[in-house]
Amino acid sequence: MSKALTTFALVAVLTALLMALSLAVARHGYPYGAIGVRRLDGIADAGTFIPLAAVFFFSALLMMILPIRAASIVLTHAADAIFWTVIVLFATIVGGLLARWAFGQGSALLALLNWRFLFAVAVVGCHFVMNELRRNVLLRSLFFVIFAAATLACLFWSFTL
Repeated sequence: MSKALTTFALVAVLTALLMALSLAVARHGYPYGAIGVRRLDGIADAGTFIPLAAVFFFSALLMMILPIRAASIVLTHAADAIFWTVIVLFATIVGGLLARWAFGQGSALLALLNWRFLFAVAVVGCHFVMNELRRNVLLRSLFFVIFAAATLACLFWSFTL
């Protein structure tokens, strides 16, 4: 957990510094600053977490039914990679919004109230409790169904509100 928090904090700070540099350059009238801001804003979308959550929940579903060796391969080659991707992507979004807030755009932090960020929270939460789910047969069976429903919901349900 501390490694995830350290990674989150470092990526958020680095992104905030890059966004602040881009905003400062744009404020002085150089067009390169606007390009940097657009590039950092291009990945700052809460909707990006929905397909990532679908792939993570599908890999979690597989880990619930596969034997331990095959499940460990899915964990190390899929679920861990998606977990770190979610951490880095969310840290990038937070860092960019913090830099905008520091440059006087006070309403920038309100973007964090988007309900689609719950998909990132769900991925991180599931990743941290995955060992507990594997140990108990009843929980494994129950979460197989939950992960199947979550995967299908992330893939086929339109989350428009």
